[in-house]
Order: sequence, then structure tokens, then C-alpha cells
Amino acid sequence: MVSYFEASLQSISVHHVGNPLQDERYALSDTPLSLKDEIIPGLLMQYFLTPFEKTNEVYHLMHPGGDLELNEIYHYCTGIFDDDTKFHELSQQIAKHLYSVSGHPKIKAGEVYIGYFNGVQLEGEQLDVIGIFKSENKETFLKVYPQEGGFGMDYEENAININKLDKGCLIFNTHKIDGYKVVVIDKINGSNEAVYWKDDFLKLKIRNDNFNQTSNTLSIYKNFVTQKLDDEFEMSKADKIDLLNRSMKYFKEKDTFELDEFTGEVLGNKEAAESFKNYKNQYEQEFETKIPDTFEISDNAVKKQARVYKSVLKLDKNFHIYIHGDKELIEKGFDDAKAMSFYKVYFKQEE
Repeated sequence: MVSYFEASLQSISVHHVGNPLQDERYALSDTPLSLKDEIIPGLLMQYFLTPFEKTNEVYHLMHPGGDLELNEIYHYCTGIFDDDTKFHELSQQIAKHLYSVSGHPKIKAGEVYIGYFNGVQLEGEQLDVIGIFKSENKETFLKVYPQEGGFGMDYEENAININKLDKGCLIFNTHKIDGYKVVVIDKINGSNEAVYWKDDFLKLKIRNDNFNQTSNTLSIYKNFVTQKLDDEFEMSKADKIDLLNRSMKYFKEKDTFELDEFTGEVLGNKEAAESFKNYKNQYEQEFETKIPDTFEISDNAVKKQARVYKSVLKLDKNFHIYIHGDKELIEKGFDDAKAMSFYKVYFKQEE
């Protein structure tokens, strides 16, 4: 979704941000980083922008109170987009803001880079971009070089691996009234200390486009089948896997999602269909995200969700049965003599 083959790095400032709970401070540079040759900007572009080439989710900056100007990143980025001569001054304010929200005891100290790019492409549009990146993990690198008819070896500690960006975001100068378009990277997303990057530092809300509508609907349905159906219906795990497979088949074959059509073809039961609709409504209310009953299906979202849609029936520690098709070809029973459950599988050819 993001490409930068025609992009250029106009300016970059580097600061250090510690953890206030660890009695660490922040250190602000007085001037932007001096880029003396053509090699360093190219390496920085690779380090900062390459990880975003595979991102699909697009966010907007927001503020819980509804006033975008109260979102610090929105305020500082707007200042830079309006007058790029203020870039370094406002990059210092961004670093201070990051320091102020770095209060979890497990948040690591590191350098924060604020860059100003021209010509980065998002969804077919070339735009000016402000990038904010944080480097937390350092590595040791070995260097081998020719020496006196042989080779010598040296090392460098606390160096940065340009193929491993820890955290980053790109804020595109478009859709200002909505909170700009934003894409984000967080390599430790999911851990408790990582919440601060998206929620506390950036304050993001996901854009409600067809990618996210597709992804959210598949996630809601998966949770409904695996968690909710047991409360209302007696279902075997094989039946649940079949329902998941049928939903994935629907999304792969259709161009447009229709809620009534989906529940009729996939669930095939009026009570289950109503239960799913109620479950979907509860999600929309809880997360304040309206998912329309009809939307265009995103192939990229389907491919992403297919990786977490499991069709595996795990039996103790002895067997895994992968169910990809007709559930009528697998039967569950109970053997009284062995006091154990069993599955009977029918097939025509062994491969």
C-alpha cells in the first residue's frame, strides 16, 4: 500500500527519550541531522519506509473529547505541514510528548527520529509525509576487512539493524479534517507496554473502509462461532470448523458482503442468524464502530484473516485433523469398551 520509489528525505531530527519511571531523562538535539552524502539518506529510507510496504490498515488521529486540536501529534504535524521551517522545533515537542507517555516500567529508552519526506505514495497518491520512528533494540555487528594479505575483524556494539524497525508511523498530508491518514508499525504490539504507542502517543482510530469492514466482520464471526455459539447451541468442534470454512469460502467467492445473504448461506439457521446479528451489534456499540450490512469485500483483508482462521481439530496430543471440505465425511462417536471418543473419516484416495 505504501511505496517510496520516487520519495526523498528532506530533513530528519534525532532525539533520545528515556523512561521517566526509571529516572531516565530525554535529550534533544539542537539542529537537524546533517546528511553529508547520498548513501545515508538511502539507508534511512530503507530503514524507515520499507516496513510499511506491507501495511494495509489506515488510521486517523483522534482525541477522545472530539477536538482534534487536543491531539498533540495532530497539532505538531499540522504546524510542520503549514510551515516546514518549524520542523526541528516541533520535532523537539514530539519527542517531549513521547517522553510524557512513556510511563510503563517496561518501556525501553531509545532514539526517536522525526523525518520529513516528499513523494511517498499511499493508495495511488503522492504526498508529503511526517515519519516518527523509535529505535529501542541495539545489536552487535562484526566487521571483516582485508589486512596484510589476509583479513582482520572488528565489532561495533549498540548499533542499529536497518532491517528491524521497532516502532514507527507515517502521517500523510491528506484528509486533515479527519485526522490525516496514518499507517503504523509496532513490532511488540499486543504486550501491555506497547499500548502507549498507538493509544497514548498517537491516539489512533482505525479508518472504517472496506478493508477494515471485511477484517472486522471476519473477526466478529470467528469469535461468534468459537465463543458465543456454545451458549445457545450444542455443536462439535468439527461443526464449528465447518462454519468457519463456509464463511471463508463466502468471502473468497463473493465481491460484496450482504448480511442477510451471508447468514442465510453460511449459518443456515434463523436463530443462529439473529444471534450473530445481535453479536455484531454489541461489537459496534462497544467499539463505537458501525459496520454496514453491505460492503465491498477486500481481498487483502480476506488473505490476512485466512492466516488466523484455523481448520484444525486437535485430538489430545496424538492427532491433528485438518478439515477443509465436506463435514459429512467425518463422524464423531464414542467407544464404550475403551471409554474414549473417536472420529470416523471417509475418503476415496490416500495421497
